[in-house]
Amino acid sequence: MKTPKYLSKGSKIAIVSPAGYINPDFVKSAEAYLKSIGYNVEISEHCLGRFNQMASTDDERLADLQQALDNPEINAILCSRGGYGVNHIIDKIDMTKFAKKPKWILGFSDITNLHLLANKHGVRSLHCQMAKAIHNNSEAECIKNIFRILEGEKISYTFEPNELNRKGTVKGELIGGNMSIIYSLQGTDFAIDCDDKILFIEDLNEYLYHLDRMMLNLKMSGKLAKLRGLVVGSFSDMKDNASPFGKTAYEIVKAHTAEYSYPIGFGIPVGHIDDNQPLVEGGQYRLEISDTNCSLTML
Repeated sequence: MKTPKYLSKGSKIAIVSPAGYINPDFVKSAEAYLKSIGYNVEISEHCLGRFNQMASTDDERLADLQQALDNPEINAILCSRGGYGVNHIIDKIDMTKFAKKPKWILGFSDITNLHLLANKHGVRSLHCQMAKAIHNNSEAECIKNIFRILEGEKISYTFEPNELNRKGTVKGELIGGNMSIIYSLQGTDFAIDCDDKILFIEDLNEYLYHLDRMMLNLKMSGKLAKLRGLVVGSFSDMKDNASPFGKTAYEIVKAHTAEYSYPIGFGIPVGHIDDNQPLVEGGQYRLEISDTNCSLTML
């Protein structure tokens, strides 16, 4: 895997909106913050646009993203938000110049599409908070950790033991993101390759039986059997039917991985939460799960 060049003061970050439309105040806050910590900022032409629930038309969002991917003066691409829309354009993105001279792609949720695309081309990217979180609290540790990683620092996370955990220690490449996006790309050229890797998953506002369906899909397609480890982040605001499904989100994940032996850690601070810590997609990590220590450490 190629690691994009680390950032330094004066590096240029482009803010683009490849998915949902964004409150302009969030982008202005992100721009001001990035400038305050020493970066140059370029806001894409259609970043603040709106076309129904998306930031602009498919062609306009694709043009903005493609320009940022191809421009050699841009060192990182901060996606303004997730939402919905990257899957409309993922099959039209030309990664030729990006693969030759990679740069950091930043974001999460619907941006999982772009992380899996970058991974297919052998380039690391950063699953992390976006413009709204910067607007809400730029002093949060999860925001500061983004730029620590982008400037070359290695970050380690510890999290509380969970009774559903499976103990073990492994090292390997980390990949993953939003469960709904991973599921939606199954059977396409952009499907996740998690063989012999540490997978991390998170999601928001899904019905519990939908999560069960997604986990069954990963299991029946052989994805879960070949993991080196599994890290389960936040499953926020999950919904149930009038007739209860009978399991929590974590219990659903546990049930569909019960026959495997790799370590599993529940509760890492990743997902649609305020404390959404950054993770390097394609990065090498050490996962340790024991009765007293749960940690994920960059190598």
